[in-house]
Amino acid sequence: MNALLFERPVWFATGPLVLEEEPQEMEDFTYHRPVLAAEAVELLAPHPGSLVVDGTVGGGGHTEAILKIGVDVLALDQDPDAIEQAREELAHFGGRVTLRQINFREADKILDELGVEKIGGALLDLGVSSRQLENAARGFSMMRNGPLDMRMDRESGVTAADLVNTLPVDDLGQVIRDYGDERFARAIASAIGRARAQKPITRTEDLRGIVEATVPRRFWPKRIHPATRTFQALRIAVNHELESLERGLQASIHILRPGGRLGVISFHSLEDTLVKNALHVAAQNCVCPPQQPHCTCAHRATLLLLNRKAIRPDVAELAANPRSRSARLRVAEKLDNKS
Repeated sequence: MNALLFERPVWFATGPLVLEEEPQEMEDFTYHRPVLAAEAVELLAPHPGSLVVDGTVGGGGHTEAILKIGVDVLALDQDPDAIEQAREELAHFGGRVTLRQINFREADKILDELGVEKIGGALLDLGVSSRQLENAARGFSMMRNGPLDMRMDRESGVTAADLVNTLPVDDLGQVIRDYGDERFARAIASAIGRARAQKPITRTEDLRGIVEATVPRRFWPKRIHPATRTFQALRIAVNHELESLERGLQASIHILRPGGRLGVISFHSLEDTLVKNALHVAAQNCVCPPQQPHCTCAHRATLLLLNRKAIRPDVAELAANPRSRSARLRVAEKLDNKS
């Protein structure tokens, strides 16, 4: 596969992909509509005086909810715009909140700088924010015309336009199929190949138009735009989201103190299945093949699952925030393996 793409994780979800949805009225959305905030704070149950890492601060909604119960927060985000927004909104908390621009998978680096060995909790709110979707200049949304960028951190990495215009057609189709579960992935990639041979594809409306013209009208989804799967797949590839999530989950588990809790809010089934599997494995005392008569793995559980079934938004939250429809929250507690 082209070097522009990261090496894909060996894990892939099976079954139908549940997608993030475009906001229906994007002008009404801001950073300040954190999904499942009350449920996340209640289940994290951090002790006053402990430190919680919010690995995806966005505009600070979840961080603010945690700060209000008397817990200090290390708030991280790879998007500099999100950090600046959070800095403004959370300024009245003073030194109780520390903000850093970095991917959550590298939280341990910041903790080392701060001289902190273990934390009392960690929260990851995955996916793209409504604020990012609203900003046409970011290129995340097919509903707003802008440059085909999609980078969370606009100072590094390749853009969606780079992938669309340089990946071999077969590789591009594989990205759209694997990360978007798009049945017309090969046809869409071929149409992109023909279009880019005439001129580079640099705008969101150009890519949207190609997908609209390629997917037969009778197969258009009822609840999402036909280009949603393609846009989501490119965003996941551009930002190395699944790779970051795999590494971030392990890093978060490692930095938790015994009794500390990890909460993860996901928005599509690729993420949720990866989270579910990772937490499930960490909660097992043996990961040997089922047919093996005796354990030889020496694997011991590091987590206790607090909810076997993902927590979903209630009716009130769905009414107030339609984007929360696909959200799922999973929480686990770090075990003390010394006992």
